[in-house]
Amino acid sequence: MTLEPGTISAGTIAILTYLLPGLVAAATFYALTSHPKPGTFERIFQALTFTVLAQIITDQLPISGLSANGHTAVSVVVAIALALLATYVSNNDALHRGLRKCKITRETSHPSEWYSAFALKDPRYVVLHLRDGRRIYGWPEEWPGQPDRGHFRIAEPEWLGTEQTEGQSSVDWILIAAEDVQMVEFLPEHQSDKEHDNG
Repeated sequence: MTLEPGTISAGTIAILTYLLPGLVAAATFYALTSHPKPGTFERIFQALTFTVLAQIITDQLPISGLSANGHTAVSVVVAIALALLATYVSNNDALHRGLRKCKITRETSHPSEWYSAFALKDPRYVVLHLRDGRRIYGWPEEWPGQPDRGHFRIAEPEWLGTEQTEGQSSVDWILIAAEDVQMVEFLPEHQSDKEHDNG
């Protein structure tokens, strides 16, 4: 479908151009974190916030003499830098960790308790308890951001108990659907299959 000339008003183009840095920054943030995308109003508000911050910083830079398009391009770069900073703070729980130490909050910056369980601990082996009763042990190289969708990518997988398959040691990794997992155990250290079965 093609738009007739004059379909988009100059005012609309001006608003979109003004919000461009914030829209790019918000898209960058959600592409690099596990936070679910909010509704339209919240996204516009976030884009406006990123835009205002980017414009304030850009206006302080020694870049006088730039055209309007050049100024917008610099604002987009600044907004992306702000989004990367926000991503770092969110993914590393930096702000909330400091607030928890001050006993201001007990919350984390992660999108859910599920995500926090994986993100707040040092990397460690896990046992996934599947809904059909089987258990699989291994190293979680990737895990879903939500408990009801996505997949675990488990390296060094071992089926525990009677379900261990022959020749399994040649498997590099295995994908397990999150919806098939009922419970996750986080182990303090590498344990042998025998230790799991005795536990």
